[in-house]
Amino acid sequence: MFGGRLYRNVAKDFIKHAVQKRRFALRTPRNMGVLFVPEKEAWVIERLGKFYKTLSPGLNFCIPFFDRIAYVQSLKEVAIEIPDQSAITSDNVVLHLNGVLFLKVKDPYLASYGVAEADFAITQLAQTTMRSEIGKITLDSVFKEREALNHQIVRVLGKAAEPWGIECLRYEIRDIQLPQKIKEAMQMQVEAERRKRAAILESEGQRESAINRAEGMKRSQVLASEGERIQITNKATGEAEAVRRLAESRAEAVRLVAAAIEEKHGASAVQLAVAEQYIEAFSGLAKQTNTILLPSQTGDIASMVAQMHRSFFWYQGLDSEYFSKESHAQIYQLHSEVR
Repeated sequence: MFGGRLYRNVAKDFIKHAVQKRRFALRTPRNMGVLFVPEKEAWVIERLGKFYKTLSPGLNFCIPFFDRIAYVQSLKEVAIEIPDQSAITSDNVVLHLNGVLFLKVKDPYLASYGVAEADFAITQLAQTTMRSEIGKITLDSVFKEREALNHQIVRVLGKAAEPWGIECLRYEIRDIQLPQKIKEAMQMQVEAERRKRAAILESEGQRESAINRAEGMKRSQVLASEGERIQITNKATGEAEAVRRLAESRAEAVRLVAAAIEEKHGASAVQLAVAEQYIEAFSGLAKQTNTILLPSQTGDIASMVAQMHRSFFWYQGLDSEYFSKESHAQIYQLHSEVR
């Protein structure tokens, strides 16, 4: 049973290799003397077993029986499938990889005589190169630096295949198979990373929300203080305006009183008004139970009124002696009436 499986695998590899060989190196036609070389092909001619020349596309002539078409090389870009192979990364993870190599014959002579079965040699070289490059990096780097890994494999293959007249254009890793346990571990890691990102996003959302609320409260307090400041300013402005208007009204009243005093009998009217206010204030003292210290001449209305009269007219810049006789008589009479 084991031998039959091994035989089938060997036969499968041989058929695949044969198909690739026909795709890379074409079947040689017979020399009929007149040869028509297709476009993008190079025919290598041997004369009497020795290399003679390479036929270019188009009409060519050769000597039958002396000239032989030894090799037919395709100058087109060819894709060669690199079979599955195992490789171990630097962190000891076993991988199974396959890929596709794109190449082109650059020199038909070197491709014919530089190496036997160039396609097989390139395939083996690609496998060993890929295994070597995978062993230099970790598993995470295989996925993160896949493009760089492809370029590195192409560089190594191009340098090795240059003596064979073959140019390696590009290499692509097609499939990467991981062990089942590694897949499960990576899935758990992905889920943990997603939960971590969700928690971070949630915390950032809460932080932004707290910042927005704090900014709102700050803005509200600023606006409230601004409104309070405007209110206080307006109130102070109103009070200042009221004081100014009151002062203006009092000044106007003083001007009117001063104008009235300058008229005839104006001084007597002032004395009468002062006496009335004095009597009213003095009578209000008896209604309070508090102890109050008064001057000794408080009961002498005439002297108190005369003193206030002199102070008032001194402030107005008038001569109080001009009103003294008449004023004192009227005040004395008013004092007698009050008693």
